[in-house]
Amino acid sequence: MSGNLILVADDDRVLSSLLTTFLRGQGFEVEGTFDAIQTWMVALRTRPAAILLDIKMPGGTGLDVLKKLKGSTKTNGIPVVTMSAIDDPTLPTTAKSLGAEEFMAKPVDLAHVYQVLCRLLGKTSPPSTPTA
Repeated sequence: MSGNLILVADDDRVLSSLLTTFLRGQGFEVEGTFDAIQTWMVALRTRPAAILLDIKMPGGTGLDVLKKLKGSTKTNGIPVVTMSAIDDPTLPTTAKSLGAEEFMAKPVDLAHVYQVLCRLLGKTSPPSTPTA
């Protein structure tokens, strides 16, 4: 796994850009994907330190991608943080049961995203930023 690379998988290009800019400003390398198939292929190729994974994407759901990630010996150790704007109270439990380390409802709080990534990756450093 690449120790500083975060894969941002979200078809909302505005949010993806915001997360990318913010995370780069916090010292992370970032790669972005916009659909489920691309996300799976990039995760296999880059083996990122962590993945921010939207649930609703073209080409399949984030939950489909999560199942593949956790079912492969090449990617099952990558921490996955799922995100969604879908109003379904069962979604956090479902995502965690499939192996997600965290679930975040959108709009996400950038400082919280940073704190979660630091916790998952064993890093410490105070961020500063608003909600996205």
